[in-house]
Amino acid sequence: MLISEIFYSIQGEGELTGVPSVFVRSSGCNLRCAWCDTPYASWNPEGDLRSVPQILAEVQKHQAARHVVLTGGEPMVAKDIRLLAKEIKTLGHHITIETAATVAPQGIACDLASLSPKLLNSAPDAQEHGAWRKKHEATRWQPDVVRAWVDQYPYQFKFVVSRPEDIEELEHMLAALRREIPRHKVLLMPEATTLDKMRGRAGWLGELCKTRGYRYAHRLHIELYGNKRGT
Repeated sequence: MLISEIFYSIQGEGELTGVPSVFVRSSGCNLRCAWCDTPYASWNPEGDLRSVPQILAEVQKHQAARHVVLTGGEPMVAKDIRLLAKEIKTLGHHITIETAATVAPQGIACDLASLSPKLLNSAPDAQEHGAWRKKHEATRWQPDVVRAWVDQYPYQFKFVVSRPEDIEELEHMLAALRREIPRHKVLLMPEATTLDKMRGRAGWLGELCKTRGYRYAHRLHIELYGNKRGT
């Protein structure tokens, strides 16, 4: 598997915010988000080829950690991701999979499916990246795949929000699932890679969460470490 990085940190997003976790970041993605904060795992995938035993050895170096996060890029397109998840589960770890939910789970071991379908605000620039924009827009929303995750696993939704209008779009997406999605399972994160930008959007986004009943999701890792690798 092409692995961008493996590191031990504090979970910065979602229901498990604050939980010490080992992050296994695969390199490679089937989307190209304009605001991607890990371009080294998507736009310009880089890393080292590692076997499943090598990855497990890295995970086991952090004996205090009970939680492992499989992330990317898009981890579900990584070779041997299902075998890796199975072996991590055998070790007794809680597994979170951070995915855009464009690839079906097909029975992968997972304790929390962290689903982050991409909104229109994610589309790359048409002038500069025309081919990728077309592919991105055709791929980013797969309701049948999302339903497969929701029907089979404990889940959370994490939507990256750039503007108030994004709320209407995500509500249409959730309605299209034809599932009863509790509002407390929907977390809204401000699109930002800097503390100032995040705080600038936190006010109005927090108010929208209060009005609509969703959860506001701060990005703790940016607060603690800034936007840098290994955090």
